[in-house]
Amino acid sequence: MRILLCCESYFPCGGGVARVNQEIAERLVQRGHEVTVATAKMNERHSPELNGVNIEQFAVSGNRVRGMQGETGRYQAFVSSGIFDAILIYAAQQWTFDALWPALPGIKARKIHVPCGYSGFYDSSYKEYFRQMPDILRRFDHLVFNASNYRDINFTRRCGLTNFSVIANGASESEFERCPIPDFRDKWGIAEDEFIFLTVGSPPLLKGHREVALAYAQLRHPSSSLLILDGKYDPVVNPLLQTVPIKMKRLLIRMAKTILKRPVFSARGFGKAMENLRSQTGKRFLITDLPRAEIISAFFSSNLFVFASHVEYSPLVLFESAAAGLPFLSVPVGNAEEIVRWTKGGEICPASKNNTGYTLVSPSVLAQEMTRLATDPELLSQLGRQGRDSWKKNYSWERIVTQYEKIIAGKVLVQ
Repeated sequence: MRILLCCESYFPCGGGVARVNQEIAERLVQRGHEVTVATAKMNERHSPELNGVNIEQFAVSGNRVRGMQGETGRYQAFVSSGIFDAILIYAAQQWTFDALWPALPGIKARKIHVPCGYSGFYDSSYKEYFRQMPDILRRFDHLVFNASNYRDINFTRRCGLTNFSVIANGASESEFERCPIPDFRDKWGIAEDEFIFLTVGSPPLLKGHREVALAYAQLRHPSSSLLILDGKYDPVVNPLLQTVPIKMKRLLIRMAKTILKRPVFSARGFGKAMENLRSQTGKRFLITDLPRAEIISAFFSSNLFVFASHVEYSPLVLFESAAAGLPFLSVPVGNAEEIVRWTKGGEICPASKNNTGYTLVSPSVLAQEMTRLATDPELLSQLGRQGRDSWKKNYSWERIVTQYEKIIAGKVLVQ
């Protein structure tokens, strides 16, 4: 089949959505399909092909709410050209989906859409956007969701639509079959008996790193421990690093205050947590932005993954933690509770949500849960074993792409 994947983010070894898109595209090529990706133009991308996937770039940005700029007409014409058997559009609220609204009736190819959570669903500026959404969704042959009980799939049910499937996210067997750097602890000067708490995510502002650091500072753990905070850090939350332009600082602070309705991301708060940790015997921390092989090795080498993100859809890091046999503790963000049921590889820490749907955890509650798990080695071993077994059986990308392939070909309809 000639398949077109429309996605805003597509680049080698990217994070989150970009990694999902790459897994789907390259594995479909390996199965004999001709795959083209329509995506945003990147100056550093110099080839129209990557690992067998054709890449068509468009200088477009924005969405229907913020406004779209650039080559929207060329993009619409390319998708409507008729040379594709099936079109998969990944994620709403971004231009590769939004720009096609007027063109959808004329597209003859089989149309599949993965909404990816509707992060703006509670934002008043998106009210008109979601008022029009039912008519747009009816233009698609099939919809795919990564969670069975979330705002996007529940909205679709209320619209009376039934042409959808639930396909979980996962982790790559090529990455997680074994630890790529077995001596990770030696390389970073970490003792074998040092208990490692790991959290991963960018931007750290929204991924809960401050809450994890504050919880770690309150942790009651008898043995020596290390907290690894991995992400693309910025001095606005980490004053230990070099300065950035003042406009960027103001933008990030304003974004955090707008989303969470309180100034929880001040550099002072994060800095105080770090200074507090420096004074505590037996506790260390590392702030990193590790290359992919090293972050995978960190999953394999750590003792507990802690996830306090404020906003998610279906977080890949929880599947990756399970794949590495690393037990995880997550706040109820996105479909984390469902991932716990699916993988049996972790537990949920209680947390509340604000009126815009963002998850807010108390550091003291998180500290209690971290302490409870860290002092129960038998439970950690059980969770780690169950998570890895579940990943091998159901959540490798080889299995997941098989499900996408069937839906693209129109061979299956699973609700």
